[in-house]
Amino acid sequence: MAKKNPWFDKWAKKAKEKGFPARSVFKLEEIQKKYRILRPGFLVLDLGCAPGSWSKFAAKLVGAKGKVVGVDLQEVKISLPNFVFLQKDAFTLGNKDFEALEIKNFDVVLSDMAPKTTGDKFGDHVRSVELAKKAFELAIQLLKKGGSLVIKVFEGEKTPLLKKEIEKSFKSVKFFKPKSSRKESREIFIIALGFKG
Repeated sequence: MAKKNPWFDKWAKKAKEKGFPARSVFKLEEIQKKYRILRPGFLVLDLGCAPGSWSKFAAKLVGAKGKVVGVDLQEVKISLPNFVFLQKDAFTLGNKDFEALEIKNFDVVLSDMAPKTTGDKFGDHVRSVELAKKAFELAIQLLKKGGSLVIKVFEGEKTPLLKKEIEKSFKSVKFFKPKSSRKESREIFIIALGFKG
């Protein structure tokens, strides 16, 4: 029988107690405390949103006048008046998908997208960077001037180059490792603020 991870259990239990489907909510909570990217009335795009913790957290902060649009290949079962779910592949996403929602641009783009890990560290890193690049491309298309972008990526040799690329389009770009990430995890978040438009 697999040994339980006390670290994982602690955060997973805490998430359940607070009504969130996954412990990943605490990563976004830490990002929000440090960078204040989510505000009332904001329009938020959440890529790779399943099972819905980030969307639920963001929806609470943007309030009734804001809106969160979640995108994932897997179905998300969250029912909130200011949350819309699109069951789609991020690689086929475009402006037309948001026209029906009467949204032209977003204040914030979040991406918690990650590849299915295979154990091949370099391969997983490369696939993670591809997803991060897609999130960045979508942000360029869809962000309002001054908007923010948060992208999860697995650390590796291509990560600094990705950060440099993002720096061309944003005023401030930083790496951030939340305390609620596993110590052995190679995930890191790129926080890009002040989209130049």
